[in-house]
Amino acid sequence: MTLYTRFAAHLDAALDALVASGDLPAGLERRAVTVEPPRDPSHGDLATNAAMVLAKPAGTNPRALAEKLVAELEKIGEVTAVSVAGPGFINLTLNEDAWRNELTAILDMGGGYGRSGVGEGVTVNVEYVSANPTGPMHMGHCRGAVVGDALASLLEFIGHKVVREYYVNDAGGQVDTLARSAHLRYREALGEDIGEIPEGLYPGDYLKPVGQALAAEYGDKFVGADESKWLILFRKTAVAAMLVLIKHDLGQLGIHHDLFSSEAELQAEGKPEAAEKWLREQGLVYDGVLEAPKGELPDDWEPVELPLFRSTQFGDDQDRPIKKSNGSWTYFGADLAYHYQKAQSADQLIDIWGADHAGTVKRIVAAVAALTGGKTKFDVKLVQMVRLLRAGEPVKMSKRSGNFVTLADVVEEVGKDVVRFTMLTRKADAQMDFDFAKVLETSKENPVFYVQYAHARVNSMQRKAQEAGIECPDVDLSLLDTRELAVAKVAAQFPRVVDSAAAAREPHRIAFYLYDLAAEFHSLYNLGNDNPERRFVLADQVRLTCARLYLARAIGQVVRNGLGIMGVEAVQEM
Repeated sequence: MTLYTRFAAHLDAALDALVASGDLPAGLERRAVTVEPPRDPSHGDLATNAAMVLAKPAGTNPRALAEKLVAELEKIGEVTAVSVAGPGFINLTLNEDAWRNELTAILDMGGGYGRSGVGEGVTVNVEYVSANPTGPMHMGHCRGAVVGDALASLLEFIGHKVVREYYVNDAGGQVDTLARSAHLRYREALGEDIGEIPEGLYPGDYLKPVGQALAAEYGDKFVGADESKWLILFRKTAVAAMLVLIKHDLGQLGIHHDLFSSEAELQAEGKPEAAEKWLREQGLVYDGVLEAPKGELPDDWEPVELPLFRSTQFGDDQDRPIKKSNGSWTYFGADLAYHYQKAQSADQLIDIWGADHAGTVKRIVAAVAALTGGKTKFDVKLVQMVRLLRAGEPVKMSKRSGNFVTLADVVEEVGKDVVRFTMLTRKADAQMDFDFAKVLETSKENPVFYVQYAHARVNSMQRKAQEAGIECPDVDLSLLDTRELAVAKVAAQFPRVVDSAAAAREPHRIAFYLYDLAAEFHSLYNLGNDNPERRFVLADQVRLTCARLYLARAIGQVVRNGLGIMGVEAVQEM
């Protein structure tokens, strides 16, 4: 059991004691009660809001309840002081052995430190990337791919069963354009001079192999044929080829989905019609006319009766059409059916979307609420675009891709781990610059380097001790002083950070935490530059060296566990 888990249990026991004594009503909801570090370290090691949260439903004064809780918490052996602050917050100071014991817990639990069973029995579907299958992955897809994959790993780390899903948009006009672009490359492969790629078609060289494969299989059979003879065939072939390319590109980033769901198959199976029928039966879809656009009306606007979803009942600003006037499904209509399908096999749904889709969040959240009767928790995480720079200047586009910088090119230049870590160094909905020069800097200002260097430094000092012939059959952690235990206190926060990051669906919190941990560790290490007695490896003080190496190993373990969630390798040397 980790320290924060243990003290949460201590707090529960203290509250139970107050219930037993009649000082607190039974059955109060405790989910909002927390145990965390105080904002001001001078106030102690831990703080709880229990009295503040429970006083009102208990019909008592927060400070009075806090005083009663203090009496119970003072009985805990690891606690040296308990005090009430402000209107009723409780601060606890622990003895140093509590932190020494946590170092032992870290190394005993190893890769399991920070894991929990919070999510056991709950399946979460995380849908991310879902780029149109019209070309290779580009850096516009990268941030959402990393955020989604890291979030999936984070949820698995706390016990959820996670399904990583990619929605293949292979039913819209964009895949017909892809087929026509492939037909152009097919003719080129047969020797035709196609000249400049016409406006509206995909210009990238990545379609040349598709054209060559089609030419090799069908010869000139479709060169002058009517589009109706080859469009479906070329579309199917080109989409399949693009998916191979996409899976390869994502694999370069360490991303592998469990499921690729086809929009075309969804529609062929009649899933949108089934969803519409169910919603009509619930009175949530009706035939109506949309309000006229505000301002001056377009010349071609005319009122048309369409099937509308009552999204205003769920907080949207207007009801939304699920079909177009030509009878085809709107994006919303198709998405509605797709999410209904996902909800059949998952308890919770999470979508990772680009920030440009922010305007559609309300309606799809409303649709899922309606389709599942509110039983399926649904969250949409928005991800801002990334601006690519090289030494502060915008990056030129790739000729191979036609009009964008490919993910594969970036990973090849700077490496998978640099890309993944960098994408998690800011909140997903905050703007981000990715500067090729800065992400490779070997300085404190580069979080990727700074955290990786902490792990490499741990391994370096272990090697140095081994070379000096230092062996540690047993370790006396009482030799660790207050300054060294300050690093242990930061390491001990890892399980709490994992739980809060998972609850908030914010994997970037792991990156932020690892940077703070690395900073604390490097700061301790650097004390040895001015004071040789502060160095981790002292050949003439073996027992002290063994205690410090034990601390370092624990820090290295926490760094590995955190980087593992992020999908980043913990390097052995730099």
